[in-house]
Order: sequence, then C-alpha cells, then structure tokens
Amino acid sequence: MSTKPSPAVLPHALRIPGLNKLFGKRVILASNSPRRRDILRTYGLAPEIVPSTFEEDLNPMSFEDIHEYPVATATHKAVEVYERLVTEDPDNGPDLIIAADTVVLTHAQPLSSEIAYSELPGVRQEVLEKPDSKADNLRMLLDLNGNVCEVVTGVSLVFPVITSPGYDIRSIEERTLVYFSDNSQQLLEAYADSGEGIDRAGGFAVQGLGGLLIRKVDGDYNNVVGFPAASFFRFLDLLVEEDDDFLEV
Repeated sequence: MSTKPSPAVLPHALRIPGLNKLFGKRVILASNSPRRRDILRTYGLAPEIVPSTFEEDLNPMSFEDIHEYPVATATHKAVEVYERLVTEDPDNGPDLIIAADTVVLTHAQPLSSEIAYSELPGVRQEVLEKPDSKADNLRMLLDLNGNVCEVVTGVSLVFPVITSPGYDIRSIEERTLVYFSDNSQQLLEAYADSGEGIDRAGGFAVQGLGGLLIRKVDGDYNNVVGFPAASFFRFLDLLVEEDDDFLEV
C-alpha cells in the first residue's frame, strides 16, 4: 500500500522557483549521507532518504576528463533508485531523485593552482581514495600537506517524462580548491590518530577536526562537506525557467 510522503519543502525554505516547484512532490535523496541531508535541510529541503545500491565501481581511468567520473557515478545512483522505486510501486513513483558523488583529486601546486590540468600536457589528476588505515591516512596527509587538492561533486537529477525510457537525467558538477597549511608532523599524526579521516575521501573532514589542517577554501565550502547547495538550487531554478513541463508528469 502506498504511503503519503512527508512534505519535502520545509516552512523556512525561501520562495524561489525551484523550491516552489517541489511543493507536494515526492523528492528522494539517493544517499544516506547525514552531511548531504543536513545541508539540504538547512536550505529548506527534506527529501526522503533512499540510499542507492549502485556498486560505485566505475574506473576513473576510463574517463578522458576525470571530472566526469563523479557525475557518472551520481547518475548511476539516481537511475538505480528511480527504477527500483517505480518497479516497487508504480502508482507512487518519485517526482525527483537527487544523487551526488564527491571525489578528491590531486591538483597543481599553489603557485600554479589557477592553471587547468588541460593546459598542462602529460599531467593527469589522480583520485585520492579513502584511506584504509590510520597509517594510510597519515601518508595521504603528508602528501597533501602544504599543497592543494580539488574537491569535485557531481549531482544528477532523475525525473519522470512521457518519452522513452520514462525519465530524464540532468547533471551538474561543482569544483572547489582546498589549500592545506604547512602543518607540523605532530598535528598530522594527531589528526590521523583521531580516526576522523578514515572513510573520508582525501582522508580529512573540513567541517570537523580536519579544519585545523586547512589554510583556505577557494569555492563552495558546502561542496567540500559533500553537497554544493548553492549550485544545486540555482540549477533547479534554471530547469523551472527553461522547461514548463519540468516535474509536471
């Protein structure tokens, strides 16, 4: 039996086109990340939480542009949840699926951080995976110390349309540079020993104790935490303005 979803738009939400369009809609966040949930709630959106079962096993090396990698992963997450929910309950399908994937990439050194990697022949950014131990976390932090990394989040939206295959996909990406201070060995060891960086892409949490390691953030801070809220809501507004049929199916 279908259950009526809780209102997705909270009372404190700004009355902007994208959020106005979501009133009365079934909105799903395809993630169990508390950080993404909390960021969205801060700005007045409280989607249902339905984590994706996508394996997230895409090969980063298969992408000519590494920035397409998190967008592709987010898209697979969104499609998996959409198809599953429609199959489980065709009469109560979602109106909008939101999925995101955040990766941390190596970047140019501080003196050349404004230079795109496409302008540096033979140089390819590498994905900084989650450390698998405190020792691995310390190794990663030593590499990042005094340097710059790039945090990239891909956000994909899936929503129903009347044409085959029954849904459409729209995506954006957000890039933020994170500058590490020239931290002492003692501070890096203490942070690695805290365990906070374990299971975090890049081995640090900017919103937690890891903030002590950071000199500055160039770009959207929320993107480093896990979800680029400002770009997301601007994107929603744009979809509403450009497509009269958006979320009308």
